[in-house]
Amino acid sequence: MSPPISLHQFKTSFLDLLFPLRCLGCGTEGSLLCPSCCHSLPRIKQPFCQRCGTPLNEGYLCPACISHPLTIDGIRSMFLFGGTVRKAIHQLKYRHIKAMAAPLGHLLAEYLRSYPLPGEVLIPVPLHPRRLRERGYNQAALLATEAGKLTGLFVAEGLMLRQRDTITQARTASAVERRNNVRGAFICRQVLHGERILLIDDVCTTGATLDACAAALKAAGAGSVWGLTAAREFAFVPK
Repeated sequence: MSPPISLHQFKTSFLDLLFPLRCLGCGTEGSLLCPSCCHSLPRIKQPFCQRCGTPLNEGYLCPACISHPLTIDGIRSMFLFGGTVRKAIHQLKYRHIKAMAAPLGHLLAEYLRSYPLPGEVLIPVPLHPRRLRERGYNQAALLATEAGKLTGLFVAEGLMLRQRDTITQARTASAVERRNNVRGAFICRQVLHGERILLIDDVCTTGATLDACAAALKAAGAGSVWGLTAAREFAFVPK
């Protein structure tokens, strides 16, 4: 005998009939990102800086990481921030389409299976409480939750706090401004004992936000901190 259908499942099925899901890439019904479009997304491939993930022609580290060493152990991103990827993240972040976290979180989990990163705890980059109230949710937390379900990694959403309400990183004009904008903006709420942390966020540009989080986590006793984002935006060359 089949188990009874829950109220949530009934509502979801009813809404799917009224408003069938359509792929952002090709418009095909059935999912927000169809398998074909997922396969064709612009993946970031080597060679890239082994610390911050910036594309390189040659070498191990980019000039920015040589001149301004990061605290974070490494940053990886799945896709270039453009086209369908940009649409998907904007739907999640600004249009309140929280369901978009599921396919993006699935892709994050697939990435971790293909390219394992050191990490036993997933921590989403936190929003300031004011911004969280305005948006109603943290998109990075939704991504971490979906990835955690599929990888079995523990998600510690409340471990970090964004204690300073900084201006949006997109409104800064340089990598230096980005670093200064988020320096000291985060704290870790408890003492750590060598845990290996994997930070999760939607988009990385210079890595300043992830690095500021890593500084707070290492000050609290984290053994290692890596960052993983859905997309990477190269708005300007880091300096």
